[in-house]
Amino acid sequence: MTDPHGLPPIDLDDGPGGRILGAARVILLRDHYSGLTMDALAFALGMSKKTIYVHFPSKEAIVSAIMAATGATIRRRMTEILAAPIPYPEKLEAVFSLIGSYFGTLSPALVRDLERHAPQVFREIDAIKEQNIPLVFSRVLAMGVAEGMVRADMDVTFLTEYWLQVVKGIHDPALLARTGTSAREAFEKALTLFFCGILTPEGRAKSRWALPAPDGTT
Repeated sequence: MTDPHGLPPIDLDDGPGGRILGAARVILLRDHYSGLTMDALAFALGMSKKTIYVHFPSKEAIVSAIMAATGATIRRRMTEILAAPIPYPEKLEAVFSLIGSYFGTLSPALVRDLERHAPQVFREIDAIKEQNIPLVFSRVLAMGVAEGMVRADMDVTFLTEYWLQVVKGIHDPALLARTGTSAREAFEKALTLFFCGILTPEGRAKSRWALPAPDGTT
C-alpha cells in the first residue's frame, strides 16, 4: 500500500504532529533537505510556522522524526512478514522488496544534500540500518538454513555483519556517483551477488536467483 504521493507508507499518528511529518516527508523526498523550508511546509499544511514549532523545534528535528518513523515502520512490517505463514522464498522476496521500496525513496541527490547540510540526520540513516539489519537479516538467514534454502556452512553472524556493511555503503553518495546507480539499483545488484553465493541449489531454484538453464529459461 502506498500513499497518494506514491511513497511507501510510514506509521504516523493522526494528530498535528503526524500531519506535519507526512507533509514534510513529501517535500523532503521531492525537494531534498535544502528544499524543505518552514515556509514551504506551512504553506503545504495550511498551518502557521508558529504551530509547527509547537510540535517540532527545528527542521532537523522534523527530518530526524521522519527517519525514526521510517525505521520503526520497516522493523514492524518486516517482523510481520517473517511471522506470516508463507513459504520461505516468498518471505525472502517480501522482505527485500519491502526494504528496496524504502531505499528507493532516498535518491543520490537527497543523500548528498543530507550529508552536506544535515550530517547528524545523514548518520541517523546508518543508525536505522544498524538497528534493523542485524535483527531481521539474522532471522532470515537462520530460517533459510533450517529449511535447506541457505547453505548450512555459512556463518550467519559473519554474514549478517557483512551485509550490514554492504547496506551502509549503498547510500554512499560517492559510490552511487562512481557506479551511476540509484540506491534502489545498487541494493538490487548487491542482493543478486550476495544471494547467488549463499543459497543452496534448491533455494535458488525457488527464488528470483534461479540460475538460467542452457536454453535461457529458469
